[in-house]
Amino acid sequence: KFKTMIGGQALIEGIMMRGPEKDAIVIRGKDGLTVEVSPRKLNPPGSWKTWPFIRGVFNFFDAQIVGVKALLRSADLAPDEMQEEPSKFDKWLEEKLGDNLMKVLGGVAVVLGVALAAVLFIFIPTGLSSLLKPLLGAGIGLSLFEGLIKVIILVGYMWLSSRMKEIHRVFEYHGAEHKTIACYEAEEELTPENAARHSRLHPRCGTNYLFLVMAVSILFFAAIGWNANFAVRLAMRIAFLPVVAGLSYEVLRFAARHDNWLTRIIRAPGMALQRITTKEPTPDMLEVAIAAFNLAMDPNYKVENAAGAAQSAE
Repeated sequence: KFKTMIGGQALIEGIMMRGPEKDAIVIRGKDGLTVEVSPRKLNPPGSWKTWPFIRGVFNFFDAQIVGVKALLRSADLAPDEMQEEPSKFDKWLEEKLGDNLMKVLGGVAVVLGVALAAVLFIFIPTGLSSLLKPLLGAGIGLSLFEGLIKVIILVGYMWLSSRMKEIHRVFEYHGAEHKTIACYEAEEELTPENAARHSRLHPRCGTNYLFLVMAVSILFFAAIGWNANFAVRLAMRIAFLPVVAGLSYEVLRFAARHDNWLTRIIRAPGMALQRITTKEPTPDMLEVAIAAFNLAMDPNYKVENAAGAAQSAE
């Protein structure tokens, strides 16, 4: 089956697609589609940043930075009825930072996101496992229990997020992104009708990657062994995070490129979680995803083509 490495991200009332050379953001407003295209910063051929097990670390952090910036940009481009009145603090920041406001907000958002992830998936599980040491001992059982806590937190966080109306719509756009890519990989014409027939679950989804990071970290630290010193365990989990991220990325690529009993087992938990993080999209959401895909993939595709298609669709 034909495969591609193109990926994307659901935004507020829109989608970002990342093509071989360009990133494309498409947001649906009351007057049609707003589109923005920017060139990607690509590593030169043979760069050490593209080496196996190393590329996963760089791709992970690059995706976080680009994704947060795109999400913030989509909030600016979202329909007026979704916009909130700027607070005095917002106005003060805009006055002081000017054109650098989005860069600063993006950087702060990435830092806060990493900090929240560290608290939820490193600090809390490590702390709880310390409390249960008298009951479970200091063997592999305690390491596996710590991993179980991480899985419960991850699934619970995703489920609670999906209950929010705004996030539910983002998850619908997430489904539109997957269906569009699946339609392209099936070598069918990219139309909302064709895309709608495909699954909203995709093996290269970031949800799969998150679960793989979780699973690999559980096995990795279970193999290393449990250290009684809380500070040492905490430092080890932070220090070895790039190793876990790089290894998980290679497992994700392997499982996405092959289809056999082993890769289906590897993909199964992440695919199941996508039933939470993706929802069935509407036809107009698929139009947004297709426009973003065409903009990102075709170097000769004109922005006005997408804008014109949006206006005719309206």
